[in-house]
Amino acid sequence: MTAHLPSLTTPLCRRLGVEVPIFQAPIGSAVSPELVAGISNAGGLGMLALTWTPVEKIATVLGQVRELTERPFGANLVLDFPIADRLDACLEGGVPVISTFWGDPATCTARIHAADAFHVHAVGSPDEARHAADAGVDAVVAQGWEAGGHVRGLTATFPLVPAVVDAVSPLPVIAAGGIADGRGLAAALTLGAQAGWMGTGFLAATEARTHDIYRRRVVDARAEEAQYTGCFDDGWPNAPHRSLRNSTLSSWEAAGSPPSARPGEGDIIARDAEDTPYLRYQDAVPLAGMTGDVDAMALYAGQSAGLVRDILPAATIVARTMAEAKRAMLPEF
Repeated sequence: MTAHLPSLTTPLCRRLGVEVPIFQAPIGSAVSPELVAGISNAGGLGMLALTWTPVEKIATVLGQVRELTERPFGANLVLDFPIADRLDACLEGGVPVISTFWGDPATCTARIHAADAFHVHAVGSPDEARHAADAGVDAVVAQGWEAGGHVRGLTATFPLVPAVVDAVSPLPVIAAGGIADGRGLAAALTLGAQAGWMGTGFLAATEARTHDIYRRRVVDARAEEAQYTGCFDDGWPNAPHRSLRNSTLSSWEAAGSPPSARPGEGDIIARDAEDTPYLRYQDAVPLAGMTGDVDAMALYAGQSAGLVRDILPAATIVARTMAEAKRAMLPEF
């Protein structure tokens, strides 16, 4: 008789109407409607990143996602920036899940709930998690220090997740940082999380807007190349982040990591298809269609880049991760 592997659908999945506990981290401008829909159609939760999307374009982006999927999806907004109009556009557009980051969730929880949307907030410590819970959020993302992009706390994922679970139970917790395969997802679920928040692996998805050079750097990277730094802060100051080592980061560190008068500061190193210039230390990643020294731009990625080895469709990444997670939790199968 062939044994069937168990379902890993969690109470949080059931509440949101998704099948598998794989939630896509908001990987900034590398997110595309096709990526979001691909993940949601595969049973997970795709997540738009709309903090810097012009307000007048948000309805169009939401429409593009809905043309590709009828499944739930979310939108992420960074509270360190003016997002009130963008939040209104998301809620008026019927986005069912709003995720927020880097600010006080109490500033928008009531507005989100008034629109019958689900509010997820990312934290970097148990204290932040308790504040978010007191603010009335519906779930928290516990982001470990291994994570790519902007990093809120200083604690690694394995000690952080159970501490946050203990701090806010029974509020659902989603684990972020270092999860790029089914083994990591299984570990997160074992620690008490109800889903994994995966970003770096989806940078390599075929649907992502990632520039081919950036995508290849992620796939070829070793874990130690994903450096915790403050280098790429033009546009988002005082926000530590994790990015792959490149010429910009190495030359800045060689100069002593100066806060100003940095090597090559002000250099235009890339341009997009609309001829928009991008500066050396700018908070911007290489996207398809950009030209120039794109490898010198911010290459946000987590330490889990050392586990990303293939360029695959998003649905394949979700399916493979789930199969790995089930095998990890029941190794006899």
